[in-house]
Amino acid sequence: MKYKIALVKGDGIGPEIVDAAVKVLDRVGDKFGHSFTYTDVLAGGCAIDAVGEPLPKESVELCLSSDAVILGAVGGPKWDTLPGHLRPEKALLGLRSAMGLYANIRPAVLHEALLSECPLKESIARDGIDMVIVRELTGGIYFGERGRGEGPMGPDAYDTERYSVAEISRIGRIAFGTAMKRRKKLVSVDKANVLESSRLWREIMHSLAAEYPEVEYSDMLVDNAAMQLIRKPSQFDVIVTSNMFGDILSDEASMLTGSIGLLPSASLGSGKLGMYEPIHGSAPDITGKNIANPIATVLSCAMMLRYSFGLEEEALCIENAVSMVLKAGHRTADILGESNAAPLTTTQMTEKIIENI
Repeated sequence: MKYKIALVKGDGIGPEIVDAAVKVLDRVGDKFGHSFTYTDVLAGGCAIDAVGEPLPKESVELCLSSDAVILGAVGGPKWDTLPGHLRPEKALLGLRSAMGLYANIRPAVLHEALLSECPLKESIARDGIDMVIVRELTGGIYFGERGRGEGPMGPDAYDTERYSVAEISRIGRIAFGTAMKRRKKLVSVDKANVLESSRLWREIMHSLAAEYPEVEYSDMLVDNAAMQLIRKPSQFDVIVTSNMFGDILSDEASMLTGSIGLLPSASLGSGKLGMYEPIHGSAPDITGKNIANPIATVLSCAMMLRYSFGLEEEALCIENAVSMVLKAGHRTADILGESNAAPLTTTQMTEKIIENI
C-alpha cells in the first residue's frame, strides 16, 4: 500500500523527532511492503519567520490532500510576545479546525521497565497505569468568544465556554466506542456543580450511557479527577472530558508514566484523516543537541498506522519494539533516573527501536 503523509515538523525539537519517526516508519514499510511518501509542511513559528503567518493557506491544503499528518511541535519563547492571532499555537488550532479533528486520543501507559520513574509511591504504581483520555478538541473555551473590555472594576478580559449537544454527542460516542474496545469502563469529567456547559455535558453523556449498557459509566468532577489520578490511577480505563479539562488532565496523567517524552496522541474526526503528535512541547532548551526522546513521536506513528490506515499488525510492531528497547534498559536522558549509564541520543534511541522491528 502507498500512503501520503504530511510532515509538520514545526519548531524546537520538532524536526529532530519527526525525522526520527520517519526512519522508523520507513523500516516498517520495508518489513511489511508499504510505501510512505512525505511532504514537508510549513506551520508554527518557523512559518511566521518565513512568511509572516503561523499557518499559510498552502499548508492547510497540503494537509487536507494527505492521508495523515505527523506534527512535531510548535512554539517557543522567540514568539511569546506576538499577538494571539500570530502566535505559533494558532497553527495547531487552525489545523484541527480545518481538518475537522474534534477528538484527541491520549493513551497513558506506565511500562513495567519504567516503574522506578513514576513519581508516585511504588505501592500505587505497581497497581498499574493504563488509561486513555479522550479530549474534545474543537469546542469549549479555546474556541469560544473572547475579548477585552471595560468591567465594573476597570479593564478586563473574557473567554467563553460553550458546547452544543452535537459536539458533546460526537465526542461521547468516540469515548464509549474506545471503552468498548478496552476494559469497558468510562469516567466522564466535568464541573457540573458550577458550570452550565458541564450540566449539559453530563445530560448528554447520561443519555449516551443508556446506549452502551456494557460500559460501566460514572461522572467525576474535575477537581476530584485531578486528585484521583494521583491517589489511585489504576481505577481509570477511559476518561472523556472537555477541551480545557482534557488539556490539563492529560498532561498530569503523562507524568505518571515517567516522562512526557513517552506519550503519543491522535487527533481524529469523522473520516480517516488524522493528525498525530507527541504531547510534549518544542523544548527549545535542548533543540539541536540530539538528546530529545523520540519515543512519543514514534508511538504517535503507531497510532497513525492503526487509526488512519487500519494497519494493526504494523502498529503493534512499533509498540512492541519500544517496549523491548525499554525492557533492555536503553534510556534517553529524560528517563535515565538514577542510573549511572550514559543516556542514549535521539539518533541512538531511534536506531535501537529500528533494530527491534
